[in-house]
Amino acid sequence: MARPDADELVATLGALIGIGSTYPPGDCRIMARHIAERLHKTGYRVDTLGRQAGVDNVVARLGQGSPQLVISTHVDTVGVGTAEAWTSDPFTARVADGKIFGLGASNAKGSIAAQLWLAEQIAVLGGPRRGELVFAFVGDEERLGPDGLAYLREIGVVKPEVLIIGGPTANQLVIAERGVMWARITARGRTAHAGDPSAGDSAISRMIRVIAAIERTLGPRLAARRDGAMQATLNIGRITGGHNTNVVPDHCAIEIDRRLLPAETVEGAFTELCAAALSAGEPETMVEFELQTGTPGFKAGAEGAGLKAFQAAIEAETAGPAQFLNAMGVGDGRYFARDGIEIINFGPGDGAAGHAANEWLSIDELVAAAAILQRVTCELLGIERR
Repeated sequence: MARPDADELVATLGALIGIGSTYPPGDCRIMARHIAERLHKTGYRVDTLGRQAGVDNVVARLGQGSPQLVISTHVDTVGVGTAEAWTSDPFTARVADGKIFGLGASNAKGSIAAQLWLAEQIAVLGGPRRGELVFAFVGDEERLGPDGLAYLREIGVVKPEVLIIGGPTANQLVIAERGVMWARITARGRTAHAGDPSAGDSAISRMIRVIAAIERTLGPRLAARRDGAMQATLNIGRITGGHNTNVVPDHCAIEIDRRLLPAETVEGAFTELCAAALSAGEPETMVEFELQTGTPGFKAGAEGAGLKAFQAAIEAETAGPAQFLNAMGVGDGRYFARDGIEIINFGPGDGAAGHAANEWLSIDELVAAAAILQRVTCELLGIERR
């Protein structure tokens, strides 16, 4: 079995860092073309699919039948942020102290580099002896959008029995993830001159009462709602209202992020939120609710073939047992949460390094990630490691 070459992986990651794919705007066409050309040369059946301008998704296949192993990661990144906070060009890879620095190095271009290396090695080994290997390099992840892996699932291009999502897990495992629900609540009122507030009806004052009711009703309830290390949470991330300081406001809106335990449903969480808001006693005609988006959480079982393969591979490559991490954010696996499949998040990188200036990735960790992925893929698809 070929061992991953550090110089080769660093060169691959360096090239990826040099291709901008930031959100906004989330345009990943150049990145998708780069990946598709490389995989096509390796012998994969390659398609580039998308429905949203700029969001190209690359799907590459070897083999056929069951099991279908899908290995995926996202190619878009967050923006640079404050450019002055970077000590080097974010789009030029810099190697120092055993690390590679650059935008997306950890989240998640390191996973792309490891997966591209894996794809080429599996082709050299002759491909799957059983089942089908599918790589999906997708966009639209950083905005939690529907046009990346969710779109590929929707049109039936990927139907995994085991789904591996690449991302910064420090080469450990995330097999459970909270769902997410975004909702908007709008309070209405009536304008008047600020010199006589009693002549109007302040939507901001109404919203203050609604927020207080939500915190009073849902706060203690969610604080007691846990699943292992996972906690049900609610955060009011935005508030907007009014149009001038000297006018009584006739509208006020809040936007809410609600993280769901795997046993919770998006619909149930939205209904619960609406009921908590209405417990403020405001007229129902003056408070409006909108479910913006939502996907449920998932929790993999302990006996799956994918999980067992990862545990054995991590122990073989690191001389230590696999660790299970608690996910702070959400990934593309959530779109398959109710499909009855194994969903495993795995990849090189420190989650805290992603979305930060001077993003970095350990080269040793990148090499180990590629080796672990090779062991797992060979085990699941019956490929002899030579």
